[in-house]
Amino acid sequence: MKVLILGAAGQVSRMLTERLLNESDTEITLYARQANSRLKVSSERVKIIDGDFHDKSKLVEAMSEIDIVYLNDMRDAQATQSIVSAMDEAGVKRLIGATVLGIYDEVTGAFGRWNDAMVGSSAPLYKSAAKVVEDSDLDYTLLRLTWLYDQEGNEEYELTEKGEPFIGAQVTRQAVSRLIMDLLADSTKYICKSLGVSEPDTDFEKPSFY
Repeated sequence: MKVLILGAAGQVSRMLTERLLNESDTEITLYARQANSRLKVSSERVKIIDGDFHDKSKLVEAMSEIDIVYLNDMRDAQATQSIVSAMDEAGVKRLIGATVLGIYDEVTGAFGRWNDAMVGSSAPLYKSAAKVVEDSDLDYTLLRLTWLYDQEGNEEYELTEKGEPFIGAQVTRQAVSRLIMDLLADSTKYICKSLGVSEPDTDFEKPSFY
């Protein structure tokens, strides 16, 4: 399997890269701005490309022979459209995209009010980018991530689907990288689905680390 990680310098992307190297024989292409200076990965299975999400021709080149794309950042609709168009041109269908909770106003109660106060101004950007993917003909899975933190050994996650209330104020990056690994292991799961991602038993008014 060949996987392209867009936004490869992000924390979840770095964890995913490490997992793929340690737990699979996947060939990995890492794509990021200033990638060669920011990414220090030494493996014959890794190719590093310095590029921008708006550079469609470079994206198409990066997608050569790729089976699955993981997109780590979905806050720019124009960049997302560039990625979708590049995937269409390159003939790549499978996309796993990380976005944020609240893009459907699905977060209710005290936590919903806290979340709106914290991220309200950026929510429309994520909504627009998600719509680009949902309106495409790709075999996508969107991951609506709640608030992230790190805890080694904690890989627990629970999922809700679009149309269901979002539950859970936090989830570890370790759990998110595990979820992505699970999706890569069975690329037929959750096609054209938008999944809320949180940690079980964290139905708090705000994340425990705030």
